[in-house]
Amino acid sequence: MRIVTRPDFDGIVCAVLLFQAETIDSNIKWVEPDEIQTGKTNISKGDILANLPYSPKCSLWFDHHISNKPKGNFQGAFDIAPSAAGVIYKYYKEKGRLDNRYDELVFHTDIIDAADLNQDQVRHPEKYPYILLSMTIKNLGYKDIAYWDKLVNLLKTLSIEQILSDTEIKSRCDKVVQENIAYEKHLIDHTKIRHGISITDFRCLDNVPDGNRFLTYSLFPESRTSVKIRFSGPEKKHVLISIGHNIFNKQGHVNIGNLLARFGGGGHAGAGGCTLKARTADNDIEQILDILFQNKI
Repeated sequence: MRIVTRPDFDGIVCAVLLFQAETIDSNIKWVEPDEIQTGKTNISKGDILANLPYSPKCSLWFDHHISNKPKGNFQGAFDIAPSAAGVIYKYYKEKGRLDNRYDELVFHTDIIDAADLNQDQVRHPEKYPYILLSMTIKNLGYKDIAYWDKLVNLLKTLSIEQILSDTEIKSRCDKVVQENIAYEKHLIDHTKIRHGISITDFRCLDNVPDGNRFLTYSLFPESRTSVKIRFSGPEKKHVLISIGHNIFNKQGHVNIGNLLARFGGGGHAGAGGCTLKARTADNDIEQILDILFQNKI
């Protein structure tokens, strides 16, 4: 069997759990959701799809995104839950194929993926080991596959303290702290507030800055929802949109996952993303913003 999952902290923990619960005889296939939705990734019998949209070709499927809510029968489990890892953990514990060994790991995965964070965790992630580790996971053109595989292997058996003492991981964590400092200035310079929405547009930058995705909620507490816009690569053929309701301001009512599903994306009720064609992106963005401005349930 083969694990097919996405390269974020939830996806990595999904892989950790599936390695313990199933007989996995292939390398992990790391993909982004749009690669499933557009058929770019070949899914076949024996594949376990986790934290991704459903494919009828897979043998098992686990997910928790509201935009991916199934309409028919499938093998596996789906629930509107804080994390896909939590869905997997519950499923296999009920079958007696996982014990309580990963309670702490899944607990923190739930907090991180559901953005159930406080102000101190957002402003000072270096004080919170799991949050800091999760910020080292980035998809820069699939250049980090070896690192994602390494994290899966380490999380199977080692404590978070042992993992953070690894030379490579410590270096990446130190880099994340420095990136977050620079990212704050980029957010301030490239964000405007319109009708209660913070709109961060990085399309004017050759190098898209990276940093703490929750920081915008702390910097712009008056906004109920954040929208981040950037090109997907130097060829500038596609535009990436990320939207999230402010975790410290509970006034955002639009179901973001369902909204972005109309534009080829998806996600949760409180956060999601999509990829737009550059030539029509401005029109799509204005349609999305108009709905967010209305803020109707």
